[in-house]
Amino acid sequence: MATFAKATFNASVYSASRPTYPKQLFDHIFNYHKRKPNAGWTRAIDIGCGPGQATKRLTPFREIIGLDPSENMINAALANRDFFPPSPTPSQSSPAAASGTGDNGDHSDNQFQFRRGNAEDLKNAGIGDESVDLVIAAQACHWFDWSKVWPEMNRILKVGGTAAFWVYSEFRLPQYPSLTPQITAYAQGADKLTSLGPYFERPGRTILERHLVDVPSPHQILGEGGKLIQEERVYFAGDYHKDTLPVAQTLPVIMRKEMRWRDLLGYFRTFSSLHKYHDVYPEDKSAPHDGRFKEDLELIKEGDIDVNGGDIAVRFWKDLREGAVAKDKDAKVGVDDPVIVEWPLAVILVSKA
Repeated sequence: MATFAKATFNASVYSASRPTYPKQLFDHIFNYHKRKPNAGWTRAIDIGCGPGQATKRLTPFREIIGLDPSENMINAALANRDFFPPSPTPSQSSPAAASGTGDNGDHSDNQFQFRRGNAEDLKNAGIGDESVDLVIAAQACHWFDWSKVWPEMNRILKVGGTAAFWVYSEFRLPQYPSLTPQITAYAQGADKLTSLGPYFERPGRTILERHLVDVPSPHQILGEGGKLIQEERVYFAGDYHKDTLPVAQTLPVIMRKEMRWRDLLGYFRTFSSLHKYHDVYPEDKSAPHDGRFKEDLELIKEGDIDVNGGDIAVRFWKDLREGAVAKDKDAKVGVDDPVIVEWPLAVILVSKA
């Protein structure tokens, strides 16, 4: 994605402000994988790894490779590597141990590797035929060219191997469901002045917003010669999109985070569409302070730069806080008050026969 490749893009700030993936997601993926008769736990790769947020959760595998087309992201992942959690040991419960694969937890310092690469040409990244047990892509697969990616999965996965791709769609505030239309208007609206919708890259963002339902199945691309089977699509979306997602495949929301309201503003500032909006309207970055919420102004006077400014992100942030109070006069919307944020999550799983 072009925004991440820019020299001005700060991968560290991006990483600190984004939501994290829940343990339940990886449990679901690992359980799907270990049910396969020939499932192995030797090598996993993370395509579009970014700063390594999902990569670090792949420690049941002996060798883990993170790939990303952005040099900024690769550098961030390398910087984060020293802080990744340790690999499972024989005394710890792990999917590999449970499956009897013989994973003794004795991984070398080189367990995690990071290199440039993209999903459509994994051979160029040094990924050989039938050499991978698990492939994941977190918040990246909506950019894929599936006419090339499914053949690559068919090529690189071992028999019994798994590919797991997922995205999360627009955030929700479960304490304040009445704010959902405002969130949708800001992130998915058509007004070029008041919405970021026109500044997301398409069609990728549309595929994400539609929870990957437009992604073709492996069979549609590979035909009868393909070996990718047992496709499973799961939507951890609760009731958020009950009118558009299949009920039988929809499960409760598992991706949630308690933030402070100031952290929510930090999250808004990571939107790629905001960067593009400011390319079009650079004057918005220096818009006058939004004077709503007297306590914010007091914090700014004390040097609190996190809540400073009046650009479109700040205006939306304060719109949400005002909306919460309008619905519930006792709502806690101070910058350091907590707020629960949830994200619907869509997952595609396939295995190789």
